[in-house]
Amino acid sequence: MAVKIRLRRMGSKRNPFYRVVVADSRFPRNGRFIEEIGYFDPTKDPAVFNVDADKAKQWIANGAQPTDTVKAFLKKNNIV
Repeated sequence: MAVKIRLRRMGSKRNPFYRVVVADSRFPRNGRFIEEIGYFDPTKDPAVFNVDADKAKQWIANGAQPTDTVKAFLKKNNIV
């Protein structure tokens, strides 16, 4: 099972809101997920990224691979 830490799109048209979730890579973007560990709101100024650092580190230690976008956010917030 290839586990990814990725963004799940929520919100209405032209009003995006993302949740940071841990999901099996075989499931669709907004499909089934294992655990929700944070959120990202690009509509705020500045954009808000909030994630549970302990859970993110635990999942990465267990083999979960963050997507490129999530990895950039984690590096920017000194979590990875």
